[in-house]
Amino acid sequence: MAAENLTELIGPFVKSESGRTLKDSTLREFWAGLSAAVMSKIADDWDATRTAYAAGRQEHYLSAEFLEGRALLNNLNNLGLVEEAEAAVKQYGLELSDVLEEEPDAALGNGGLGRLAACFLDSCATLDYPVTGYGILYRYGLFKQTFENGFQSEHPDAWMEEGYPFVIRREEEQRRVRFADMEVRAVPYDMPITGYGTNNVGTLRLWKSEPLEEFDYDAFNSQRFTDAIVERERVMDLCRVLYPNDTTFEGKVLRVRQQYFFTSASLQEMIANYLEQHGEDLTDFAKYNCIQLNDTHPVLAIPELMRILLDEHGMTWEDAWEIVTKTFAYTNHTVLAEALETWQVSIFEKLFPRVLEIVYEIDRRFREDLRERGIDEGKINYLAPVSDGLVHMAWIACYASFSINGVAALHTEILKRETLHDWYEIWPERFNNKTNGVTPRRWLNQCNPRLAALLTELSGSDAWVSDLDKLADLEKFADDEKVLGWVTEIKDANKADFAKWIKARQGVDVDPTSVFDVQIKRLHEYKRQLMNAIYIIDLYYRIKENPEGNWPKRTFIFGAKSAPGYVRAKAIIKLINEVARLVDNDPVVSKFITVVFVENYNVSPAEHIIPAADVSEQISTAGKEASGTSNMKFMMNGALTLGTLDGANVEILDAVGDDNAYIFGAKEEELPALRESYNPREAYETVPGLKRALDAFVNGTLDDNNTGMFHDLLSSLLDGTNWGEPADVYFVLADFPSYRETRDRMAADYADRQAWARKCWINICRSGRFSSDRTINDYAREVWKLEATPIKK
Repeated sequence: MAAENLTELIGPFVKSESGRTLKDSTLREFWAGLSAAVMSKIADDWDATRTAYAAGRQEHYLSAEFLEGRALLNNLNNLGLVEEAEAAVKQYGLELSDVLEEEPDAALGNGGLGRLAACFLDSCATLDYPVTGYGILYRYGLFKQTFENGFQSEHPDAWMEEGYPFVIRREEEQRRVRFADMEVRAVPYDMPITGYGTNNVGTLRLWKSEPLEEFDYDAFNSQRFTDAIVERERVMDLCRVLYPNDTTFEGKVLRVRQQYFFTSASLQEMIANYLEQHGEDLTDFAKYNCIQLNDTHPVLAIPELMRILLDEHGMTWEDAWEIVTKTFAYTNHTVLAEALETWQVSIFEKLFPRVLEIVYEIDRRFREDLRERGIDEGKINYLAPVSDGLVHMAWIACYASFSINGVAALHTEILKRETLHDWYEIWPERFNNKTNGVTPRRWLNQCNPRLAALLTELSGSDAWVSDLDKLADLEKFADDEKVLGWVTEIKDANKADFAKWIKARQGVDVDPTSVFDVQIKRLHEYKRQLMNAIYIIDLYYRIKENPEGNWPKRTFIFGAKSAPGYVRAKAIIKLINEVARLVDNDPVVSKFITVVFVENYNVSPAEHIIPAADVSEQISTAGKEASGTSNMKFMMNGALTLGTLDGANVEILDAVGDDNAYIFGAKEEELPALRESYNPREAYETVPGLKRALDAFVNGTLDDNNTGMFHDLLSSLLDGTNWGEPADVYFVLADFPSYRETRDRMAADYADRQAWARKCWINICRSGRFSSDRTINDYAREVWKLEATPIKK
């Protein structure tokens, strides 16, 4: 690293950002100046890392989203510069915490898929693996969420409008991406990914689409001003928004255009590096390159690599396919049909006819291959990459990839047994499990400094930060009253911090002595935020009936965004906000419970919420959540899991034991029989308190502003839909009695704070297997065949 310390660097960098004296510079300009100073400190190492990685075998991680969160504090922590940064800003009368708050969250992702990708890059850098991430530089990301009369409202999240020092434009490394109806420049913007305790600095390369010509000068000169910029705006649409609404044909076209744009540009970059390093013969491309497809969004890379090898480098089909099938690995993240993307053939015809020709040839050869294996025509047609006018992206990935993995033990078994069963029967050797993980750098060491300090003190070093399994050595303190007292004090202090933060952010008062019961995740029906809300309504009525009862004080915390076109999910957001209003306006019930919906939930709010949480709601319908990663973050911060046996909850329970988690509900293997015997209307009539809670949707207790939203929610639970979806498809009412009993018991158990602290400590000490370092080591050893490549100083 550069010899200058941050105290010497910050002044000149701030002045270069502000163009003013330091006295007159804003906090935002101090943030930008400090960030630029950090960039100057890592520049040499970053360049050396890129050079070292380029020469050997590399892994390329293609993902439509990377939910990185704020970069400055993460980099300061990883580089061991926090104290130096505090001193640097203090000389100007400032607090580092205030400067850090000026950073916007990088709007490059949405939910668990993007946050997982970010954790993986952190682990790759920390472990010195030669891995580069590739994605899109979204101008607005998903959207900025606000609540207007309880309804979700979406606004542009202009996170880069004032500049962002942690992305560097590489104009000289731009590529051209050609569609049938346009040609665009793909300009790379690189974000450094620092590792903890290493000199290696990885790279996240984000592509921005730009027109070949900024605007039509002749049209502008002729006073046709709008015409002059039409093409520019059309090109820039590619990078404007993450997951544009695809309920229309044009929305689907834009999504596919985005996917081809970043995969084509990324492949061109890989090919160029190979040719520079290893010569003109591409035969050994797979020897030096592995490409991990993070779900189906980047699957267009498969036919695009075939196109490049066939058309631009003159290979035969057989030689090109040999390279492709040794290069790609595919991660499946879901058992839900809607996530296994299919696109109309007409979209491919419109955007890239040559790629469609290659897809058709893949389809033809696939059908021939399976016929030779004796597979019947019905199954062949089901598995074919092209059928019924649709291109099946997951099927292309399964056919061309040498590795297919799920992201939790249960999820992988479901893939093999159901979702991808036919593929597993033909190619069982391709299937493997890689249980997800989260980085302990951000999700413990950074976001929970009090707990991190205790762990370091008891361990005698901070080695646990890059080897989370070392926390297992601390389980010997599980019956140490002094240590358990410290655990309780730390949690209470974190809860007090959250109470101040949410008051300042949203004006909501919460009691830091109450149980903090948290569900933060993307809003989807299978995640069952609706069941959580029904429980709170039921509890509301029980307290009204018996206000003198021994009710534990509880704060119910939600955080979630709904996809803009997901009408029922948006109705659930409105419902939760209505429940919050109902509780808040009741002078009796509000003494015992509070409901908080954290607006515009993303990484930074999570860093405030997770260290303060007592209860981690992981209540998805069994068999629907691939893994989950918030469950892991909560666990390592000492929150207890209240959940179903779904996703990684199964492995969390295996790690901590029945006494240290709260599990309820039907198991995945029990659901088919339950579907045959279960009558939601019977549950509505017979489960105590349930009818009263559900009737509140439509009897005027809760107000949906005459939209009919709440009637639709109730109907979805009791009657199903007119397009054939069964009533209560996600078993909300079926699991409700078990959920209520378990949740009530959990709240009662909280009264014994020492016993509770012991459970928390067991969770913390046994969280090592859920570090993303473990996941990445598994990928590197079993799939990517990578060796660590530490750079030399």
